[in-house]
Amino acid sequence: MQIRICLLAVTAALAQAASPEWGQWAGPSRDFRVSARDIAAQWPAEGPKILWKHDMPYGSSSIAVDGKELFTMHRDGDNEVVLSLEAATGKTLWEFKYEAKFLKGMNMATGPGPHSTPFVDGDRLYTAGVTGKLHCLDKKTGKVLWMRGLIEEMGGTVMLRGYSNSAMRYKDWLIVMLGGEGHTIAALDLKTGATKWQGGDFSNSHSSPVLINVDGQDQLAVVVEKAVAGFDANNGKVLWSHAHENRGGDITSTLIWGADNLLFFSGAYQGGSRTLELHQKAGVTTIKELWFHRQMRVHHSNVTRIGDYIYASNGDFGGTVFLCANVKTGEIKWRERSVVRANTLMIGDRALILDEDGVLHLATLSPEGYKEISRAQVLENLAWTPPSIAGTRLYLRDRKSIAAVELK
Repeated sequence: MQIRICLLAVTAALAQAASPEWGQWAGPSRDFRVSARDIAAQWPAEGPKILWKHDMPYGSSSIAVDGKELFTMHRDGDNEVVLSLEAATGKTLWEFKYEAKFLKGMNMATGPGPHSTPFVDGDRLYTAGVTGKLHCLDKKTGKVLWMRGLIEEMGGTVMLRGYSNSAMRYKDWLIVMLGGEGHTIAALDLKTGATKWQGGDFSNSHSSPVLINVDGQDQLAVVVEKAVAGFDANNGKVLWSHAHENRGGDITSTLIWGADNLLFFSGAYQGGSRTLELHQKAGVTTIKELWFHRQMRVHHSNVTRIGDYIYASNGDFGGTVFLCANVKTGEIKWRERSVVRANTLMIGDRALILDEDGVLHLATLSPEGYKEISRAQVLENLAWTPPSIAGTRLYLRDRKSIAAVELK
């Protein structure tokens, strides 16, 4: 019975994913993983083939992929710009520009954004910028179908570094983070933008929500200010919360959920890492903390789980190392110093790791160690945006450019 429940939980989560292969933040199952495919076993000395590379103004939004089209965002003075690009060439198909002057209380010195990733659903595209302006656009033309102000209209939290959360779908609703009394999280009608429900009294963080299934119950789990919390996916009711220190919501790693009911999360500075075991019966969720320590502090890159082990860049200020730890005990198995701050995308059992220096690594990860197969310089500027993939093509951004790489 337990195996069947776990399988149902995974199936339910996957069913909520966007229909394109990489149409939302963190990919189809929101965990930076895709199935195995026919990519090169190793690269030649010059690296994988770069199909195209174009200049692009600053933006840390990752790239949503839908068939022949790519979608991302960048900053242009006091404006934000949503872009549709031709996947084969990188040619701009359309752009939508709107005013987005920084709000009082924001300090964007570390990067003006936009930070969140577009979400593709059918013939519509949903985007949010640093000032919380949420747009529903016609995917083919960029025409505005509806718009909501998550901060100025709906009362969401003003974040020091700007709004960063990436929306997701549940049923016929768009799930968005707001922050604030009575509306930490909200569901909006996909077609009209009308509010369907909202709940919670937590201030916002920079982390995006994930759908988890706890013993048959769909929940939305998310890091909020000074806690991680779970909400009923059908009405926004707070089901549980667990204290987790973070400086003004200053945490950006995405929660990692396993079919074994383990929820892992990590934050920089004083946040540290921990794993919770969640169970529910008759609508009541119980929480058991398996471990907590500050030896692992994921800053603004992602986390990968393979079996009972988690892999991520460890460190905030100063240097970073790539680290492996046991998700059940917190025991650190190894530290790899040859990989600087990086984001990881899993293709079957192979890891593609893009570090902040623009170096792409092809490797395998196991508790026995990091085994690098190939590496290549593919970008030239600071690269903090996670890569996206469709088929065997990888799409990358750094602070000044966007590129497509063929992995065959």
